[in-house]
Amino acid sequence: MPTRLVITGAPASAKTSFFERLKSEPRLADFLFFDEIARQILTENPDFRHHWSDFHREIYRRQNERELAAGRRSFVSDRGTVDAFAFHPETMRAVGTTIEREYGRYTAVIQLGSAAALGEPCYTRDDVRNESVAEALEIERALRAAWSGHPQYYFVEALPEIEEKYRRFREIVVNNIVE
Repeated sequence: MPTRLVITGAPASAKTSFFERLKSEPRLADFLFFDEIARQILTENPDFRHHWSDFHREIYRRQNERELAAGRRSFVSDRGTVDAFAFHPETMRAVGTTIEREYGRYTAVIQLGSAAALGEPCYTRDDVRNESVAEALEIERALRAAWSGHPQYYFVEALPEIEEKYRRFREIVVNNIVE
């Protein structure tokens, strides 16, 4: 059975950098790695910010498509299908699925806590992810509510020392998820 790991988190959670670091993990050498689709779509077409329903259906469609293409190969994904529902709950009904079906797609989910929880000096924005501290924390709560029912859900809190946070994250991956 393939291992299918989702890494999720609100803006400034170190999600993408931890995802990139996992690519050099020897125990994951045979895994596929799926970059975040939302950032790609927003880079291609920033107008999607004004069409949330279409945007999240497109995220779901592309995520589903690449997971199906993976076949029986193990993968690590920077976000999973349930993320679309956390950001836009109506998407689940629009694509005709259930939360149980979506949880069943994944072996485990690791949510990384946002630096927004540590306050303004630790929280940074960019051209694509430009949410305020309050908005980032709301996203974190929505993601937690959406994913926390998964049988192998893990949450790694925000820490001022990024290397300690990575150590905790990696420990979960190596000791609990990857055989």
